[in-house]
Amino acid sequence: MMNKNITDVKGFSCWGAHSGVKSMRRDLAIIYSEVPCAAAATYTKNKVIAEPLKLTKTHLRDKKAQVILCNAGNANACTGQQGKRGATAMAKTAARLLGLKKEDVIVASTGLIGEPFPTEDIVNGIKENIPKLTRRREAGSFAANAILTTDTFAKEGFVEMMLDGVEANMAGIAKGSGMIHPNMATMLAFLVSDVNIDADLLQETVRECVDQSFNMITVDGDNSTNDMVAVMCNGMAGNPKITSRDQASYFLFRSKLLELMMHLAKLIVSDGEGSSKFIEYTVKNARDLSTAKKLVRAISSSVLVKTAMFGRDPNWGRIICASGNAGVHFNYKKADLFMGDTEHLVQVLEKGKPVEYDKNFVKKLLREAHIRVVMDVNSGNADITGFGSDLSTDYVLFNSVYTT
Repeated sequence: MMNKNITDVKGFSCWGAHSGVKSMRRDLAIIYSEVPCAAAATYTKNKVIAEPLKLTKTHLRDKKAQVILCNAGNANACTGQQGKRGATAMAKTAARLLGLKKEDVIVASTGLIGEPFPTEDIVNGIKENIPKLTRRREAGSFAANAILTTDTFAKEGFVEMMLDGVEANMAGIAKGSGMIHPNMATMLAFLVSDVNIDADLLQETVRECVDQSFNMITVDGDNSTNDMVAVMCNGMAGNPKITSRDQASYFLFRSKLLELMMHLAKLIVSDGEGSSKFIEYTVKNARDLSTAKKLVRAISSSVLVKTAMFGRDPNWGRIICASGNAGVHFNYKKADLFMGDTEHLVQVLEKGKPVEYDKNFVKKLLREAHIRVVMDVNSGNADITGFGSDLSTDYVLFNSVYTT
């Protein structure tokens, strides 16, 4: 990913500022397109849904938007009517200042659940900072930093493409460190592009790409009340409109969207709370893609697997056990299992039977920051890769005192 950001996408400006919700840190991000956009989003499957997501779902019924607003420091979840009024006030304030309808505003929040929503501080922050919207390069980094909570670094990405001879760009920011186990689609991602694409096709494509990227990561197995991925495309690149999956330009757009989402998703996993390892889980030759996905998610979210990875313990039995709990057809007697790092994979299981291997060598491989687990179930031709982190003592200590 090159050193560019949202401000390098035609027609988009942004800003990130401190509104007073968080102590001495940026906590309000604003992303604005000078023209209306085709817009799409996916949301958490948690039954407890934050007020901004409820509002955004309503606003995006027409698949159009022009602004993304996100505050950090307060999730505006489990806040009832007070929180609902706060989310609405955010949208109304931005719309009035920019001369738009409130339905053109996507609203998101992240932070503590159940705290009264600081509407006045955030509304005042919106009023103060909308006039500061700019295309200057630093504004993109300001926005990326303004959506963070327990993250240790900002997560940004940028891709470019040539569509029918026209240069087009796409950029995104994301946040997430704990409470990461998306099923949508606390995790947020906002992507913008100047590509001209049909809104219905955009929604379908976003859902598919999210399912292969953000929905294939896990840190601690918790779906947040606030998980959302939102995408806005303003068409200012000037490419012939993408209206069909049969167009060559569609395939390129889809591949670039997936590339950017995968990049952001991996950054989230690499910043997992208290984690010491980035773990790549691959299931090969499953009966179908759905089965492969469920196996990967079952293995990567298993507490016993994650603690074994933290302890550098090549305990393959935990991986087989987790696979058996995935709720799909799985015959361990057909499975080949490999463990290692980015350069070496060691087979520990062949057709369900233990293989003699050098345990000390595998333990050495599992000390690496990036490790791999590959399981060939030999039951079909579907492959999928997901990403996760280990479960460390630091994670437990951090989350035991999160609010205090």
